[in-house]
Amino acid sequence: MELLFYIGMGVASSLLIAKACDGFETAADYLGRNMGEGTKGATINAIGSSMPELLVTFIYLFLFTDTTGFAGGIGTTAGSAVFNAMVIPGLVIIFVLWRNTNISIEISRSVVIRDGITLLTAELFLIYFLGETLSWYHGLFLMMLYVSYGSWMIYRHRTNGSNDVEEDEDEDEDEEEDHRAESGSILISLLKVDLEGAIVRGQELYQKNATILIAVSTLYIAFACWILVYACEGIGHSLGIHGYFVAVIIAAAASSVPDTILSIKDAGKGNYDDAIANALGSNIFDICFALGAPLFLYTIINGSITIAPETATHIIELRVLLFLLTLITFLIFLCKKKLTKATAYILIGMYLAFVAYVAARAVELPFANIIAEQLISFQELL
Repeated sequence: MELLFYIGMGVASSLLIAKACDGFETAADYLGRNMGEGTKGATINAIGSSMPELLVTFIYLFLFTDTTGFAGGIGTTAGSAVFNAMVIPGLVIIFVLWRNTNISIEISRSVVIRDGITLLTAELFLIYFLGETLSWYHGLFLMMLYVSYGSWMIYRHRTNGSNDVEEDEDEDEDEEEDHRAESGSILISLLKVDLEGAIVRGQELYQKNATILIAVSTLYIAFACWILVYACEGIGHSLGIHGYFVAVIIAAAASSVPDTILSIKDAGKGNYDDAIANALGSNIFDICFALGAPLFLYTIINGSITIAPETATHIIELRVLLFLLTLITFLIFLCKKKLTKATAYILIGMYLAFVAYVAARAVELPFANIIAEQLISFQELL
């Protein structure tokens, strides 16, 4: 019964995250309306949809502290990165081709190269520089890597994107008419998690209400993430396995719900570059900022984190496996001119193999231990 209760908590938190993402997606779509193809997906969509990973990592680190907290945080961000790189593109391809088999799905090689190389660079940093002792400068470097990436994206948009996309007029003055709704209806909308109905209230979107909508959506997602973290720890305790393994699979998948929703919606509109850029850009945000910011803040307040040897071994395995899977996915996207159902099945199959390995490692099956030894040996070669 205890296990079912925690599973129910996990499902409820995932549904709440998904529901709160509706408002987030609406606001993000408006705020990024003037961005060029592939830019919105890699920046606004990626940051917005990766709020769960950031908040889950904060909650893990500050709630459980030190080794357990960091293990849960890196498990969530790394597991989410694997999910984003394989499951989301796979589902996008299946969704688009299921609706219309005659559609050709092509993505820009420049988007793949840009985001793929940045992501692999961040993952190499995790392998080379994160050891058993973690300090504030590790988190700072990760954040600065994302700031550099984001600055380049903004610069690129300002120099190139403005020529391709028509700027909308600033509607703040015109749209801010006072169409007051009854407080009761707003409360009901908030309780139903109809955030767009509660904040926008049937008006047109403009800068102010879109920003408020994003802020309120983030609060709901934060609450859902708090429930999710407790659910994952409860599931791990009930099964007698380390919460780290639960975070890699369950917390990672649940926190990737926004990325999945946004990518599928973008693909449905024909914005394939944004759909893939959102998945890859979310991974960059997850690895650099969703992990770096909590690590930086925690170590500034509490001092360096010392990882227990056994946990450090698991984290090394995960980082190397994440790099290898990302590299394979990058090469698939780079070499494929068109994405087909076969591509989707390969990507989803890779993720299922990853989940199977993590589950086998959690119960220490012999074949998983052998693979773990090979991954650690590979890290020494890098």
